[in-house]
Amino acid sequence: MKRRADAVIIGGGVSGCGLAYCLAKRGFKDVVVLEREYLASGATGRCGGGIRQQWSTEENTKLAMESVRLFGQLDEELEYETEFEQGGYLILAYTDQEVEQYKKNVAMQQKLGLDVRFIDPKEAREIAPHLNTEGVLCATYCPSDGSANPFYVTQAYAEAAKCLGVQIELYTPVTNIEKRGGRIASVVTSRGKIETPLIVNAAGGDSVSLAKMVGVELPIVPTRHEIMVTEQVEPFFTTMVISFKHGVYFRQEKRGGILMGYGDPDERPGFDITSSMKFLRTMSRKILNLMPALHRVKVVRQWGGLYDTTPDALPILGPVDGVEGFIQINGFSGHGFMLAPKVVDLLAQLITGEELDLPIDRLHMDRFLTGEISRDLSVV
Repeated sequence: MKRRADAVIIGGGVSGCGLAYCLAKRGFKDVVVLEREYLASGATGRCGGGIRQQWSTEENTKLAMESVRLFGQLDEELEYETEFEQGGYLILAYTDQEVEQYKKNVAMQQKLGLDVRFIDPKEAREIAPHLNTEGVLCATYCPSDGSANPFYVTQAYAEAAKCLGVQIELYTPVTNIEKRGGRIASVVTSRGKIETPLIVNAAGGDSVSLAKMVGVELPIVPTRHEIMVTEQVEPFFTTMVISFKHGVYFRQEKRGGILMGYGDPDERPGFDITSSMKFLRTMSRKILNLMPALHRVKVVRQWGGLYDTTPDALPILGPVDGVEGFIQINGFSGHGFMLAPKVVDLLAQLITGEELDLPIDRLHMDRFLTGEISRDLSVV
């Protein structure tokens, strides 16, 4: 392992590996990525792989739209099959309040150039056959939303980064971060120390403990989110369906299984990622209400992961006051994978001194100190 580097990225998920690649392709090649386990072992590898551009804030919508464009180029650029597909997202509205909010969302999204529209329950059933639309007033549909394989995308970035000279150290947990005179000086790991003037905190739910090593308090709360997958069935729909009323999302995977997740409003903050019987029962009940045709389909796997949640459900990007050389790329609140391609591109622009092609000022850490926050309402 190197003893000196121009930059050290902590976290071997899609953000960490993606940023390493984006820095390396700009000539910033003395980069080390530290991962305490294996690549995508944290939030990246435990997410549902969805890629959505339908958000209630301009910040998330712009990042997602640019990320979709970049997702479409990754296979060719990185010479790796990422299983990126655009099957669309269908978001169901059950109440007048939801309809009014979605009208605001769609107006903003269309203003930004997104191909999104309102559809009636009949068309929703055509897009997602067997969907129970009882009580559905309308839905929004964006055909360019989609999904990709989180492990493949992360591995693609990692392999491309290594080809450009990036060193990736697995099973190398960070034990301390040292600073001198208000500046980053080094990072201490289980395998030794690396002197560096720049550390990027891309550690998801562990970002909070890493930041505390240099006296920075991140307003991030780790919370368990669970997912399960059924046995393979004949393909009958391609879109991701979301119901914020039920707190669920589901889609049929490429190989035929139905992937589904549920955001439990009673979930307590913490690092527990074990699977629960409560989730299995609750998710089963909710999915059978939304798609009764699945009543004989067997569940074959379930797992838990962490959302690194901020007060406004928007990421924390860029430097922090008081510690020079300490860059944040965390707090994605459950949508880090889908925003990753553009976010890592922007952070690489920032680190290498380029002019940013998309402003991230409103995503800096200091927004929580000034109180200038506006929560994104489109999080499951």
